[in-house]
Amino acid sequence: MQKNWIALGLMSGTSGDGVDASIIKTDGINQYETIKDKYFEYDSDIYKDIHKLKEKIHKIEDLKTYKNEINNLERGITIFHAKIIEELKISDESIIGFHGQTIFHNPKEKVSKQIGNGKLLSQLTNKKVIFNFRNNDILNGGQGAPLTPIFHHLISLQKKIDLPVCFLNIGGIANITIIKNKKNLSELFSRDIGPGNCLIDYWVRKNSDKKFDRDGLLAKSGNRNEIIFEQAQELYANRNNKKKSFDTSDFDISFLRGLNFEDGVTTLTDFTASIIGEELSLSLNNSKLKIKNILLCGGGRKNPVLVQKIKENLSKSINLKFIDEYKIDGDFVESQAFAYLAVRSIQKLPLSFPNTTGCKFPCSGGELVKN
Repeated sequence: MQKNWIALGLMSGTSGDGVDASIIKTDGINQYETIKDKYFEYDSDIYKDIHKLKEKIHKIEDLKTYKNEINNLERGITIFHAKIIEELKISDESIIGFHGQTIFHNPKEKVSKQIGNGKLLSQLTNKKVIFNFRNNDILNGGQGAPLTPIFHHLISLQKKIDLPVCFLNIGGIANITIIKNKKNLSELFSRDIGPGNCLIDYWVRKNSDKKFDRDGLLAKSGNRNEIIFEQAQELYANRNNKKKSFDTSDFDISFLRGLNFEDGVTTLTDFTASIIGEELSLSLNNSKLKIKNILLCGGGRKNPVLVQKIKENLSKSINLKFIDEYKIDGDFVESQAFAYLAVRSIQKLPLSFPNTTGCKFPCSGGELVKN
């Protein structure tokens, strides 16, 4: 009989607005149970510092240039996570999967930098902490992302979802997982397919006092600029068509120069939806599988305008469903995933596969710290 573990997954996505925390019970293999999900919003200083820092870091040398700023922010983020753990009152035997905040991702140079000090977090909480999940995959030829497909596979098993199926996660970056069968993990397929919320969020942050387009209300109020929309599509096709994983710095919104605020949100929403729809359709066609259901998770699913535009860019035979229909909160799939990955890491089980990240062979990952 497999041992069950209690694990806490802590995930701060590319939006940099807070931490999703999930406590699950799992054997790290083929079963899990959700115990608690909760969101913790960053205070305004941490939120601002994250985005100021990310806007400064465009190449690997910048990690050295801004080392002091990175270290100061890392300490603040780690203390913030320690307070979350204290509030959640998990047992001393629990394992913590600590993702940290991504500030730079460039697998070509074998670097994916998440700030968050696993050793300090373990000292502050007196708990076992798994961190640095992506490094081993990158060292073995992978992109370091996406890492959630193995958990998507578990969801499909536990919820008895008809296969083949496609998961579409819309966070800052949009990524997909295609699950072909129940048993063969080597047949899992995953890749980033383009921008998710990142461009819309950036435009909103830079041009208003808001953090994002809540419920797509801003996109509803503007008009799409056709010329800029077409130029953006052409630029994207020329630059990013061969990438398997993205950083938010892979995209920019300079093509929107001259647009008013609302028209900018509308144009970016339509552009993002067109890229997701096009890349999703291409991946489904390349899979040569008759996939009818796409399960939608991540913060982007809460933007009804974006979701509707994605639907308009897909074949009418494809059914776009919310993961929430399976009694799973779509906001917490990734935080639950990192709790599950932490348990797999303890057991030295693979987190990534050649068809999910491009690694040479199935790779475990993560570093364990315990006091």
